Amino acid sequence: MKKYAAILLAGMMALSLAACGGSGSGNSNKEEAAPAETETVTEETGTDAAEAATDAAAGTAAEFTTVSEGELHMATNAAFPPYEMTSDGEGYATDAAGSVHFEGIDVEVAAMIAEKLGLKLVIDDMEFGSVITSVQSGKADMAMAGLTVTEDRKQNVDFTDSYATGVQVVIVPEDSDIATVDDLAKDKMIGVQDGTTGYIYCSDTVENGGYGEDHVTSYTNGAMAIEALKAGKVDAVVIDNEPAKQFVAVNEGLKILDTEYIVENYAIGISKDNPALCAAVNNALNELIADGTVQQIVDKYINAGE
Repeated sequence: MKKYAAILLAGMMALSLAACGGSGSGNSNKEEAAPAETETVTEETGTDAAEAATDAAAGTAAEFTTVSEGELHMATNAAFPPYEMTSDGEGYATDAAGSVHFEGIDVEVAAMIAEKLGLKLVIDDMEFGSVITSVQSGKADMAMAGLTVTEDRKQNVDFTDSYATGVQVVIVPEDSDIATVDDLAKDKMIGVQDGTTGYIYCSDTVENGGYGEDHVTSYTNGAMAIEALKAGKVDAVVIDNEPAKQFVAVNEGLKILDTEYIVENYAIGISKDNPALCAAVNNALNELIADGTVQQIVDKYINAGE
């Protein structure tokens, strides 16, 4: 693995480490000023000292590694439009073989992050349930797949700041007797994508606000859950609002309930063993948010079409 240097200003590094679950380490060799010197410091000397400290912090390089030289590998499940999907055209990134092209909100944002870090984005397409373990095992650099921040996931990977808000909704047949989320509790069978928060929330116990595992069937991806709904194998599908709109648009006879199931935040998951990469990615992400790039990408796929 090749090491890269990311020059981060002290303030931005502090923000990045906080978001990524890291913490700054104190300098054990820091010298304490003698009392006499402290008493005689002039305003000019104090300013010079502050500037020197800032310059030193700005010149400090944080080294990070990637799993492949010159590349940033993104673990995802490319069946989650409009966040990640295969492309009919050239797309914004390819798989390792360069034979499959990808596009979507996550793909474009990740491509911009990779560009800022001087790397080439490579997509590792897999089942959603494997994206975090792929990062943990060092096979991918980051997990970006409409990935919701949860306490359980934070035990396995560090997260960047959130870059998007996801809303879980319910898809049902147009003639369904399910009118609200509360109706799901009436012995209905719910389809979800395996490993998603939709699965986590719905399969939880009734006491915890779920419907129980006996009332949930998980599928490899959202498209398979929709096919099960059309075939009458499940009564409803719980999934993120944006892919839900895509699925309903191309499948006649389905609708999305007006009531939201849950609101959550999306972020990028990175190995706890590589806090410098997490800080660098988070810094690049925040720059893209600050200059409006992330919003432009979101508008391209979502808001502009509404």
